[in-house]
Amino acid sequence: MANREIFWHLPGFCYFRQLNCAVITLMKQYPGCFRDGYRVGSVYGTFPGAIWNGGRVVMGIAGKRDIEATLKLYNSRGVPVRFTWTNSVLEEKHLQDTYCNLIMRLADNGMNQALVNTRVLEDYIRCKWPRFPVISSTTKRIVQTGGVLGELERDYFLVVLDYDLNHNEKALNELEPHAGRIELLVNEVCTPGCPKRAEHYAQQSRAQLEFDVKDIFPCPNANPNKTFEECTKRPAFISNDEIGSYIERGFVNFKIAGRGMPMQYVLDAYLYFLVKEEKQKFVREQISRFVGDAAKKAKHV
Repeated sequence: MANREIFWHLPGFCYFRQLNCAVITLMKQYPGCFRDGYRVGSVYGTFPGAIWNGGRVVMGIAGKRDIEATLKLYNSRGVPVRFTWTNSVLEEKHLQDTYCNLIMRLADNGMNQALVNTRVLEDYIRCKWPRFPVISSTTKRIVQTGGVLGELERDYFLVVLDYDLNHNEKALNELEPHAGRIELLVNEVCTPGCPKRAEHYAQQSRAQLEFDVKDIFPCPNANPNKTFEECTKRPAFISNDEIGSYIERGFVNFKIAGRGMPMQYVLDAYLYFLVKEEKQKFVREQISRFVGDAAKKAKHV
């Protein structure tokens, strides 16, 4: 693990913008408070109302200046913005969406990334926006090793592993030669082996596409207890004690789930995974101060 960079991919580049910026800033100001070799590899999510978005429904709209400011906020700190273009029900007619193409044009600097689910959108991005590294999404729900290996044979920057394979030793052994291009979702809260997961993603995609805020998926395994402490008890969870063994095998990309979750959940996840245990109280206080100061500045703008 010595001198090896470990990349962490953080959720909600819009909704958790101040929290994410606090973490990125503090990692540079107080590197001794954070775990050795850790850095922010990207911030992922969507600008509100983008129909290419998948995984979670995000309503609203962002103006051009807001988009530019958000991109600059992260990119100026050396952090790529990764778009969750994982809507699983897109058709060719949706590729010319003005808003999504505006976002891509403003972000087209060779740094930012696109997470994809469908071939129709992937092919469009590769052709129209070739400077974007393309990443294969966990929303594809690929749970067989052969399928993952098939993804790795393609020109993906990274392949995000389905969380059901997190502790599958047979699969991890087969994938180990490609570990550097695999991203692990460390804190998924969904039920292991959920047979409704792909259906749920499709429902969320339709709701995003149709701006249907009342289209709620009747999840049979809905978990009302959205705390990070509860998440640590889930079978797919990868603990700090376990992460070292993944790193030793060559896995260096880890994704923290949090889109659609309470901010307290996300903050607790950041402190647990990124910050040395004895420094967590200090970093929590610094984050609170940073976010509070940002909120005060925003009121006077």
